Amino acid sequence: MRHFSRFIRLCVIFIAIFVSGCASLNPSNDPFEEFNRAMFTFNDKVDDVALKPAATMYQSLVPSFIQTGVANFFGNLGDLWTAANNLLQGKVAEGMSDITRVSFNTTFGLGGLIDLASEAGLAKHKEDFGQTLGEWGVPAGPYVVLPFFGSSTLRDSVALPVDVSADVWGQKEPVRWRNVGTAVRLVDTRAAVLGASGLLEDAALDRYEFVRDAYLQRRVGQINDGDPVRSGLFGYFKFENDEIDASSPDETRP
Repeated sequence: MRHFSRFIRLCVIFIAIFVSGCASLNPSNDPFEEFNRAMFTFNDKVDDVALKPAATMYQSLVPSFIQTGVANFFGNLGDLWTAANNLLQGKVAEGMSDITRVSFNTTFGLGGLIDLASEAGLAKHKEDFGQTLGEWGVPAGPYVVLPFFGSSTLRDSVALPVDVSADVWGQKEPVRWRNVGTAVRLVDTRAAVLGASGLLEDAALDRYEFVRDAYLQRRVGQINDGDPVRSGLFGYFKFENDEIDASSPDETRP
């Protein structure tokens, strides 16, 4: 745990220095567009050849209640990291709610296969370290498309190793079960958005631009918790469309 905390501190320092150099870049300017489009095309090919066929077969052959159980199980594990990020962001009530969700679903929901916590009124959140850095005032930087991982920003790309390291399933032993579970989770996640991807293919004239703009808008909403203008963790930063305006505390606090 001590080594992991040190790893996070080092990542925060690196990210703050690295991304602040790109703070003047508007993410919508997409300065890496040529690279991004190449990665977008590559990811599309991987999806067409491997992920989409596997997800289609999975959705057709696996009973829906098993699919729901798989999604609940991995979602329950993900709630642990969500809880940690909510606490790191100063959202104590949400963090404690996430911890309660995990305890309740793990104990009474057959290890997380059944999401009883949602039925009991405990809202499910989704937080990652990139959102935490955004809450701390680290600017997003330009849009980036990562191989295999897809849409991201410069800040979230550098934060990704922290999210990967904090993945509970990533510590599962033996490795063969970890790999099987990772593959099942990936296919299940892809199957959940089969309908949306079909609509995207039919509707978008430039799929790359459509995905980029939709991702950036959604990411702003996630980091700002749906509020287009709000104060950050300490009230020293005002967020507006993920552009950070350093203001005095008195000007931003209610």
